[in-house]
Amino acid sequence: MNPHTENPEETPGTPAGAAAGHVALVGAGPGDPELLTLRAAALLARADVVFTIREPGPRMAAYRSPLLAHCRPDVQVIEPAECGGDANALALAHARDGRRVVRLYSGDPLLGCRGAELADACREAGVEFEIAAGLSSVTAVPTYAGVPLLPRGVGELRVLDAREPGPDWERAAEGEATLVVMFPDAPDDEDPQATGPGFDRVCKALIAGGRPDTTPVAVTRMGTTTAQSTVVSTLARLTADLKAADAKGNNITKPALMVVGEGVRGQERISWFETRPLFGWRVLVPRTKEQAASLSEQLRGYGAVPEEVPTISVEPPRTPQQMERAVRGLVTGRYQWVAFTSVNAVKAIRERFEEYGLDARAFAGVKVAAVGEQTAAALRAFGIQPDLMPPEDRQSGAGLVEVWPPYDAELDPIERVLLPRADIATETLAAGLADLGWEVDDVTAYRTVRAAPPPAPIREAIKGGGFDAVLFTSSSTVRNLVGIAGKPHATTVIAVIGPETAKTAEEYGLRVDVVAPKTSVSALAAALSEYGAAQREAAIRDGKPVLRPSQKRRGRRRKLA
Repeated sequence: MNPHTENPEETPGTPAGAAAGHVALVGAGPGDPELLTLRAAALLARADVVFTIREPGPRMAAYRSPLLAHCRPDVQVIEPAECGGDANALALAHARDGRRVVRLYSGDPLLGCRGAELADACREAGVEFEIAAGLSSVTAVPTYAGVPLLPRGVGELRVLDAREPGPDWERAAEGEATLVVMFPDAPDDEDPQATGPGFDRVCKALIAGGRPDTTPVAVTRMGTTTAQSTVVSTLARLTADLKAADAKGNNITKPALMVVGEGVRGQERISWFETRPLFGWRVLVPRTKEQAASLSEQLRGYGAVPEEVPTISVEPPRTPQQMERAVRGLVTGRYQWVAFTSVNAVKAIRERFEEYGLDARAFAGVKVAAVGEQTAAALRAFGIQPDLMPPEDRQSGAGLVEVWPPYDAELDPIERVLLPRADIATETLAAGLADLGWEVDDVTAYRTVRAAPPPAPIREAIKGGGFDAVLFTSSSTVRNLVGIAGKPHATTVIAVIGPETAKTAEEYGLRVDVVAPKTSVSALAAALSEYGAAQREAAIRDGKPVLRPSQKRRGRRRKLA
């Protein structure tokens, strides 16, 4: 076996000194945590110690933090500032103690980084090591910006590091090769004062070297993240266009990557990432992380940055006797139907079943109804396929009543329906089923109470216009968010799941911008995406800059039109 590859028989968490240590130099990619390679994720999962990356600011650090989700809960995380100026020596010390060490590098460990120095140190010390290649910003960032590096007719690519003193800019300007100029994400751990020439000096040097001042150039900052921003210009105008972009709130400064060459001409046609309908929008989702998982994933697909802020807390009922009788009734055949009106109701029943050692088989012979797609998905995860659901455009208690069959004594052996729900749920479904001739056991499966206020920065962002949009998925989320954090700012787009929620929002003095065409969170996210796309198209059509709502002039607090 190659002495510089990992021994697959060793297990994570090996006690110190029980086995030889191991060092993995892992490329973390340019920013987007989803660009992490499978090998890198596996190494993080086995690590005892992880050395993180020095980041240029809290925004990039936030994009890197999901990388640690691949690690075990007991992993030791070491920040650059904790290394005492020599991260390599500290990494070797941990490896000598028999620990599995991962040192993360921005992009690829051997391209624009100093991974070779740690590899040499490991070899000299006799410590087993491995290098896990990562996607470099040199190729990934232009791809995310929509800039081909080798367009038809261009056969040469030159990569230069603006931090290093070596590049001969005039020589680099010769010919028509595409130039990729890296402006460092952050100072080196070993040389925090390392700097290099700025954009203006590079442009002037390339023009002096013979490149026409009309040569197209693109500068991309925070590449591959939803904070990415690209300015397309020419060598002669780049400095002025960057200043104009800064004035519009794009903040195109270092760290950045600069591409010079013919491939930039096609950027507007090929751009796919920054043109997403909600690109860069900070969207408040007033739900718990567990409830918001699929919604947040959908929003990310539209380019948004979702932020979950729970407005309610789900607690067990004060007296459990009702639920105990309901479970016994299900097992003994008391009910013909069970109607679920929320994911929390499914969760409450499932947890009670598991307490009694029961599973989905206890629903044999019982018909099950679900109020909407999210509730149906929770039931399927429990092993239950719903027998009845309202149409997509009527996913509510009223919609379920519309499709519910009336009780027929000749066809229905049992006339009773179990309705487990929240303590504050409306009476629409229970009353509708009673009108259809059914006996309804209306059981409190869980209580909803107002959540604790979010941290002060979140409250300030809500009231001060820091969020671009808020998604309200029920009337209670409107009431509770206003109660714990205050009203959203006038510039914030208000999107609601249906007419009832819209009515509540208006009662609180909020102007509703988006109403989902059907009462589902998926439709709500899609409706916000369509709104964002329309705003973007209107700005482009009118020759105005494409700005997020939070970037627009902030006026008085939102009032009804």
